[in-house]
Formats: sequence, C-alpha cells, structure tokens
Amino acid sequence: MSNTDFSTQSDPTVRKAIPAKEITRARGFAVLAAILAGFLATVLLLVLGIFLALSGHVALGVLLLILDGIAFIALCILCAGFHVVKPNEALVLTLFGNYYGTIMRPGFYHTNPFCLPFNPAGKTLVTTNTAGGTQTGFVGSNKISTKVLTLNNERQKVNDMLGNPVIIGAVVLWRVKDPTNAVFQVDNYKNYLSIQCDSTIRNIARLYPYDVMDGDEDGEQDEKTLRASSQEIAESMTRELQNRVSGAGLEVLEVRITHLSYAEEIAAAMLQRQQAAAIIAARKKIVEGAVSMVKMAIDELGREEIIVLDDERKAAMVSNLLVVLCGNKDAQPIVNSGSIY
Repeated sequence: MSNTDFSTQSDPTVRKAIPAKEITRARGFAVLAAILAGFLATVLLLVLGIFLALSGHVALGVLLLILDGIAFIALCILCAGFHVVKPNEALVLTLFGNYYGTIMRPGFYHTNPFCLPFNPAGKTLVTTNTAGGTQTGFVGSNKISTKVLTLNNERQKVNDMLGNPVIIGAVVLWRVKDPTNAVFQVDNYKNYLSIQCDSTIRNIARLYPYDVMDGDEDGEQDEKTLRASSQEIAESMTRELQNRVSGAGLEVLEVRITHLSYAEEIAAAMLQRQQAAAIIAARKKIVEGAVSMVKMAIDELGREEIIVLDDERKAAMVSNLLVVLCGNKDAQPIVNSGSIY
C-alpha cells in the first residue's frame, strides 16, 4: 500500500481530513492461483492421510488429516479477501474497526480477509410486502461510485430579498472526490449533500429579489434578480455549496436552477402587476408613435400649404388625431358638409 493525501478545503462542519491510504497492488490473480494450488494440495494430503491410516500408520495419518483440515479452513478464509473494483468505483476497507485502506483503481484485488468494506450511504432501507407479512431489509452496494451524479433537489418555498414567497428548485451535478473522508466524516454523504443544498439555496435566494419592481427607475436595470440573473446566482450557489461539502470529500461541479416562480398566494397579484407593466409599456409606445405622426401631419400640411390652421384649430386637430391613434377601437368618421369656421 502507498499513502496518498487527498487535498480538501477546511470545513467547520466536519473534523480534520483523514489522510487516505490507497491500495495499489492488484494481486488478485496471483493469490487466486496460489489458493487453487493450495486446494489441490489439500486433496493430495487428504488422500495420503487416509492411505497412511489404512496401512497401519494411524498416528501419522490422523496428524496429516488434522493438518489438512486446518489448511482447508485457512484457504476458505483467504477466499474472503478478494475484491473486484470497476472503473469509476472505490472501496473503503476497515480492519477490526480501524481504517485499513482505499481501493481507487479498477482491478482484481486481494487484501486481508478480515477487512470489511465500509459505506453507510450504500445501504438503503427497503420495506416489502409479502404473503407472510412485511419484511424490512437493507439493499445496495458497499462500493462507492466516483461517477458524476445528479441530485434533483425538491422544490422549496423561500423568501426573496423583498420578503416575497418564491418556489425554487435546483439540480446539482456532483461526485465523490475523496471516498475515505466521504464515509468517515459524515454519517451519510448523500443525505448530507441534500441538506446542505437546501440550506445553500435558501441562503442565496434571500439575497436577491425575484424581479425588479420598477424597471424604469435609474440604476435598477443593473440589479441582479433571481429571474434575470439565474446563471450568476447558480454560480454563487455552486461556490457556497462546494465550501460546505468539501470537507466531506465531495466535489460540486454545477448547480442549475430548474424551477422558479412566485408562490401561489401571491402569484395572481404578481401576474396583474406584470400585465399592468406590459400595458403601460405598450401605451407608452403608442403615445410616442402617435405624437410623431401628429407632428408629421401638421408639418406636412403647413409645408405644402394645403390648409392654413390657426392655433385653436391646430389644438383641435391634435386632440382628434391623438384620440384616433391612441384609442382601442376603430374611429367612426363624421363628414362635415359645411364650413369648418
């Protein structure tokens, strides 16, 4: 075995990192060949012991049979030391309660047969209903996956910076970087990551408003919001979550916000506010266009000398054109057959 130190950042929620001892010698096939040769030797020793006992050398034959039995039991115990590790898997071993070593590379290994794999997060409590009643047991694997995993965090209700209740959900891409500290520093690193993810989302979401209430005011367009700056806020969540779980041997690759909305109790009011803002923006555009068209019409009439209007008639014409251009319904024309004066 060779000692390998996995570097992790300090985290106040966990104790000092445990230096990992990586098992690098994959001698499984050599030990397997030796055990098979040993079983063959026990068979020959058994035959020899029986032959000596039957030929009159009882004491020697019984001694060989006893030695043969001890050797057979020892070979059976040695068979418990084989471990097969696949790519992107790790195995943490303990010996009589003490940390023994970690297998990080794929291969066929043989270790001390009394070593036991340790992974509290690998076992899941499952309850099944059978004809004889309800049975409860643990299922899973003692091996630790170092692949990139996905944590789909459930939607939760949080308050933004303005105190508005917001429903937010996120997905976390993560992996086990240091299997040794992942199993020894926390009871269940999967549950630990889920709890820290909930806390991180709450802490970050309360620092920003969901949306800018008055977008036309100076300076508010550059303010970060949950809706408009989701990418920057997700990066902040990634950094904070990494600081929280680094001491437990976990690496957070990315946090993505998958759901963001107002809570049901204020969703209708916020929808009305958004609709009002959209109507105001549309009316503003219409008025700007109408003023431009009225100015162009008066300028063209004056330039071409089609008709000369005094100030009172110009004001009436501007009022009528603005009513026609800014109205929601089509105008009903009225033909005046008499003089305009």
